[in-house]
Amino acid sequence: MADIEKAWLTSPSRRKALARLAGFMAASQAGAAMAQQDPGKPLSEIRRIPGLAEMRTAFDFQPVFAGNLVPTISEYTAHGDGSEFTLRRNRQAFDWVDIVPARTPVPASQVDLSSELLGVKMKFPMLVAPSSGQNGLHPEGEGGMFKGATAASNMVDILAGASGGSVKASLTATPGGTLWAQHYPIENLTGMQRALEDIQNAGAKSIVVTVDQTASVYERTLLIRNLGGRVAGTAGQGGGNAAAAAAAAAAAKAAAGGPAVPGSVRYRVSDRRLWYSWQYIDAVRKVAKDKLLVKGILDPEDARLAIEHGVDAIIVSNHGARSMDYAPSSLEVLPEIVAAVNGRIPVLFDSGIRRGADIFKALALGASGVCLGRAARWGLGAFGAAGAQRVFEILQQELVQTAAAAGCARLSDINKTKVNANFV
Repeated sequence: MADIEKAWLTSPSRRKALARLAGFMAASQAGAAMAQQDPGKPLSEIRRIPGLAEMRTAFDFQPVFAGNLVPTISEYTAHGDGSEFTLRRNRQAFDWVDIVPARTPVPASQVDLSSELLGVKMKFPMLVAPSSGQNGLHPEGEGGMFKGATAASNMVDILAGASGGSVKASLTATPGGTLWAQHYPIENLTGMQRALEDIQNAGAKSIVVTVDQTASVYERTLLIRNLGGRVAGTAGQGGGNAAAAAAAAAAAKAAAGGPAVPGSVRYRVSDRRLWYSWQYIDAVRKVAKDKLLVKGILDPEDARLAIEHGVDAIIVSNHGARSMDYAPSSLEVLPEIVAAVNGRIPVLFDSGIRRGADIFKALALGASGVCLGRAARWGLGAFGAAGAQRVFEILQQELVQTAAAAGCARLSDINKTKVNANFV
């Protein structure tokens, strides 16, 4: 290397140039876009772990959640597929929808957002989305999530990948709640029938078939697993959740000893995915005793076909950006799907919700209700059932405040005239 090149590498002028470049990037559109993402760990500089009563927004739960768990588990929740373009876009899409402030707001005390969805009376148009691995988040697991949802105005909880045993245990532990069950397609129709009869006989009211093509392997989670993860969580965080940290550490230790990529998902391709057809939905429709929902609709034509095949409701979802990178955000495609359905069946929505204002925007663009995934997991992993309940209640109150400011006293008042969408 020439002397002049060596001088350039270490010169103060280079450091100043890099500093100026960093400042330019921070002020640029790229920097602004990054600033609009989830705050990440806003409490990372605080030495005292806040208690449950100090949580003010859903974001406050995320650093406590991450501190309680080993990376193999917390990373699984945090990330999406591939480059995570769609993960970022799910959040950015909410920035592209403005809420129109009312010339005459209504008092929050007068806001009533109750409704009825598929025969279930709801105080708020909010459900818990199905998400796997909740037993790794907290010792209370799926039962804790159901308990928190039931305590928060009896929200419907969609149990992930359910078995009859988990359905029965949850309903027994928390009587009076409303539990639906997720179903991942099983290519063997006899196996499908047996699985659905099992969870319905155990008490699940409705079946939610997930058809968005979930990625087989999340690269960051896999890397951390192969490196052995972290041997222990931070005991004492989340109100002394040492049991959760110990359980998570044990799960990480077990996972670290496994193969890098199971044979069935070599090169990230799983034989459990990408074979679904509408004929399969027809077969499920014959077995489903009550309501049948399909989760993972991103195309208006698929929405129309769902109605033709006897589906009772659909969920517009890209699986929280875990299904296919560079897919559209769920919010962007929601209006055209709502238009295609034209009121014939309810259209639910998930992917990217973190605030009550996000819920309001989805409702204004035509959703009959929303499903909460990552934010619900943050609450459970941080403080157990009580944490999940508080996340739900925070979002409910934020939704009420937003509706009041927009002049919406009833759920029916929340419509497309209350927002201006400018998707890019």
